Formats: sequence, structure tokens, C-alpha cells
Amino acid sequence: MAIFEPSATPHHWKPAALAAGPFAGFQGGAVASLLTAEVEAMAGARNWGTAISAAAWFLRPTPMADLRTQVSVVTEGGRVSVVDNTLWPAGEEQPCATVRVTLSRERAVEIPGFHGSAAARVDPTVFPLRSPHAVHGRSWFMDAMEARAGDDVAWFRMHHSAITDAGPLSRVLGPADWTHGIARPVQNVVADPNPNLAVQLFRPPRGAWVGVRAEARWRAEAGLGVGSGVLFDVEGEIGRVSMSVILVPFPRSAPASGAGSAAG
Repeated sequence: MAIFEPSATPHHWKPAALAAGPFAGFQGGAVASLLTAEVEAMAGARNWGTAISAAAWFLRPTPMADLRTQVSVVTEGGRVSVVDNTLWPAGEEQPCATVRVTLSRERAVEIPGFHGSAAARVDPTVFPLRSPHAVHGRSWFMDAMEARAGDDVAWFRMHHSAITDAGPLSRVLGPADWTHGIARPVQNVVADPNPNLAVQLFRPPRGAWVGVRAEARWRAEAGLGVGSGVLFDVEGEIGRVSMSVILVPFPRSAPASGAGSAAG
């Protein structure tokens, strides 16, 4: 099952409950996944190549409603293409989020003396499950994936794609959006939404599992922070993730859940 299903009108989407965040509205990782997946689905026909990076900005909370998107090509041709995709609630004029996707056609380059690093294969199923619940008590984006806590890497396996034709980068964005929550310096004291999300891949993940070795830093006196991490599949490193963090009080009606981000 896809988390977002297309409507009869092109570039209009109906979300499932699994797209929800822990407090209200959509999870930022779900929004970024939708916008990126739509670009990836167009890439083959447009000869854009493989999506190698996505930079998302969450401009305001996205309400739980039907959505519309608009794809805009910044540049295409040559080896690299750059494509924007922006999201609105259907019927509204103020956008909620936008993503810029960089795509490249792969081309082998011979570099004498260079050898890629090899890593031991990991089996994430040996690690304990993590099943955090949303403050609102209903289904949410974490329910769309399996999460396991490794020794120094948190592992995620998506059970649902963003859209039917979602590509590898969009599959990474959902797990990557939890990076700053995985490594929170202090638990259960503030919410820490991320207003942006950037992911770069040097190769697509092999298999369903995506791992994040995360770290986060906060400046409490400014209410700001940053999260970053190394991304893995079961065979080794695949890329990097980073985001800014805004520290805000928990909603008054909501107990601290330790669930991490209320992104987007």
C-alpha cells in the first residue's frame, strides 16, 4: 500500500493516516518522501538519471488534507538535472513544503589506485524493536516502518512506499527525517521540529533496511540545534543526512512522548 494515492486530477494526492506526525498534521519525512518520489517517478521518461540528493524545506505545518503538487524543472540536460516540487493543501494558495532534487546520469570513471571500502554485512533483525507511539494515539508515520535500535546505528525498514512508483531516495528520506530525534541530547523535555532536511546518496540502498548513525547538538539559550548522520544499508555506507532543529515546548495537552521530531 502506498502512503499517498493519486487522485483523478494529475498532481493531486490523497494521504493515508500513516502520513501523520506525532502531534498534528503530516510528518515532515512523509511530505519530503512524496515530493521526491514524484520527481523520481518522472525521471525515467525525462532521462534525468538517478536522484542523488534532496533538500526539503517545511514552510509551515501541513494539515491532514488532500494535497496538490507542482513540479518545476530548474535545469535539465547534460549529466545533471535539478527539479523542484512544491506542495499545497488542495484549495489553498500558501505552500506548505518544497523540495529540490538533484539527479545525475551515472557514468563510470576509472581512477587508478582507488578502491571502495568493504564492510561486514549487518542483520538488523537481531536488534530490539522500537515502537514509539504518537501523542495523539492514532496511526502515524512511524507505523509505516519497522524500527530497531542497534549498537550505534538505528535501523528502519519501510513497509509502505510514499507512492506506487517511489524511487530509492524517497525511501531513505522517511528514516533520515528521524536523525535529530535519535540522538537527542535530552529526552522528554521539548519538541524538536526540523524546518529542513537534506540527504545526499552516493549509491542507492541495497535491500529494504536503512540505518542512521546520528548525532545532534542543541543551543538551549537560542532554542536551536542541528542533527546530522551517516546513512547505511546492510552492506555499508550510502550517504549523509543533516537538518536544522527548532526547540519548542510540547503542546500543553500533549505529554512528552520521546517520539522525536514533529517535523513539518
